[in-house]
Amino acid sequence: MPYTARLIDNAEKERFDEFMARHSKGHVLQTWGWGELKNRTGWKPWRLVLEDHGEIVAAISILERKIPVVGIPIFYASRGPVLDWTNHELFDALLLEVKKLAQKRGAIFLKIDPDVPSSDKDLENYLKSRGFRSAETGKGFEGVQPKYVFRLDIAPDEETLLAQMHQKTRYNIKLATKKGVTIRIGTKGDLPDFYRVLKETTERDKFLVRAYSYFEDMYDELHSAGMAELFIAEYEGQIIAGTLALIIGEKAWYLYGASSNSHRNVMPNYLIQWEMIRWAKSKGCTLYDFRGVPGHLTEDNPLYGLYRFKKGFNGEYTEFIGEWDLVYRPVVYFLWNTLEPVYSDVVKGIIGKLRQRNKG
Repeated sequence: MPYTARLIDNAEKERFDEFMARHSKGHVLQTWGWGELKNRTGWKPWRLVLEDHGEIVAAISILERKIPVVGIPIFYASRGPVLDWTNHELFDALLLEVKKLAQKRGAIFLKIDPDVPSSDKDLENYLKSRGFRSAETGKGFEGVQPKYVFRLDIAPDEETLLAQMHQKTRYNIKLATKKGVTIRIGTKGDLPDFYRVLKETTERDKFLVRAYSYFEDMYDELHSAGMAELFIAEYEGQIIAGTLALIIGEKAWYLYGASSNSHRNVMPNYLIQWEMIRWAKSKGCTLYDFRGVPGHLTEDNPLYGLYRFKKGFNGEYTEFIGEWDLVYRPVVYFLWNTLEPVYSDVVKGIIGKLRQRNKG
């Protein structure tokens, strides 16, 4: 079946996002607004659609970025493309159009990390048959997008959801309420306080945080489109926790969480998650994604506490199929794979030393 393929512009952004919202594989990271957000951080977005008799049947939002020093671009479709993965004819047609764009732009490869469980061996075999190669780094939690997540079916009523949670989780939700913790929807004016608490979190848990401007840009791009919401937890008139959630169609994602070093004993993180779940239900969502957890589930893992916290809400532990690269320029790709990890480690090392210096 012949499909019509074309790149679209800003005039069709609402139509593009409507397709993402209604498709079973639609993802907020494939939306127009997410592309605009990444555009502010050095990525150039391309939106390609395939149509059948004027109706969009497949779409992909590709982020293009030139690698340092050599200035050659790579393509990345975060949680994309969006289509019926079992329709190989449609997928082949889409890949052909992406290849044309890649050749025009001189891209080294296309990276995808589909919202598909690792148990889908049919898709894995299909990707291999089309030249994709696994790009796993052994850092499942630290990949471009997390490979392991907890996902909760929130279609049941609230009483059922609470009853299915771990007893300790239910207890902590009630404790936070009893202690006087309150949760409210935040505004853009709350972003500085959210970021302050987020920095406390990152320093305590020893991971990097993006600049404040990134969160401001995210709010501007996604909140106005109805795809993002800020939640604030307060105790005794003080902001002690905050979260950022993303939403599209029937799916919601917990993207960022921040908690102060003060008043952790009143359990704001449990109550704020519960209120986010209730909010997602009120918006018609049936899936709530807690996002990343560690892949090696031993108690000596420094991230085991995060795993235990999210597990307590009774979500389903899900392993995705992971990152896959379709290579267009093999020699340059080999050099990229050899040098990028070294470059990344050097940059992280420099940032870590600067942070320690600033603390001193």
